[in-house]
Amino acid sequence: MAKIIKTSIRVGGLEWFTRQLTPDGAENPPTAILLHGLPSQSLTWTGLMRPLAEAGIRTIAPDWIGFGNSSKPDKRDFDYTPDAFVSAFAELVAALDLVGGASHSENRFSLVVQGFLGTVGIQYALRYPARVDKLVILNAPLTTSAKLPWAIKQLGLPVAGEMLTQDPLSAERTLEAGCKCVIEDKYLEVYRQPYLKSSVPGRSHLATIRNLRLAEAMTEISVSLPDLDIPIQILWGINDPWLDLAQAETCVKSLKQGELVTLPTAAHYPQEHWYAEIKESLIPFLS
Repeated sequence: MAKIIKTSIRVGGLEWFTRQLTPDGAENPPTAILLHGLPSQSLTWTGLMRPLAEAGIRTIAPDWIGFGNSSKPDKRDFDYTPDAFVSAFAELVAALDLVGGASHSENRFSLVVQGFLGTVGIQYALRYPARVDKLVILNAPLTTSAKLPWAIKQLGLPVAGEMLTQDPLSAERTLEAGCKCVIEDKYLEVYRQPYLKSSVPGRSHLATIRNLRLAEAMTEISVSLPDLDIPIQILWGINDPWLDLAQAETCVKSLKQGELVTLPTAAHYPQEHWYAEIKESLIPFLS
């Protein structure tokens, strides 16, 4: 089995750290880009990347700008709004070699998104529909009833948020609260590491939460996603403490080509512990 390659790509003055895995011996395989949520990193997808590679699918998982090992620009240079994230991601996509699969002439790819910031991936698909072949959504806000959970909202509060986002343990506390599982120390060390090096990651995290504009994003998604005429799969951990199943059920009913797959034991970050269950539905969908 090929190894996951860690590499950085500089686009538009921003450095994107990515994890990439290409199937052994594959020539122009179809590509799936995997986008993590708050306050995670591309590491969250590594359990799923190998099964996808075994199924002949190339995967690219970037760290969002402001997270992991990607650039963490000052808010004066990058305003950390959904529009800023979408524009930056569009530049990254344009710089990647995505030719492959049945849609190679159109340079399209499948997009897999999760959680808060997953909304930005959905907004990208809505604004650049010619690039996205299929869309997969894991436990992300989908309707105007979605609210930012206290575990994340408190990280953006005046004074308190500035302190909490500087705590190296804040990211792992949020991740474990959302997935309702203990994450292995070897993974927690990776999530924790950026916050140990400087105050910059905390400031980026704070700026992202303060500028998430969830209500505006939910309005755009609720209005426009039903018009997106591509296959859409919603994979939903029903034990999510922050987003209820009713959101997914309401959303899928509105889609032209939508399907809902429930994961009975999974929570907000299903890819962290339930990738074996996820692959059973995801691989046939992407293939």
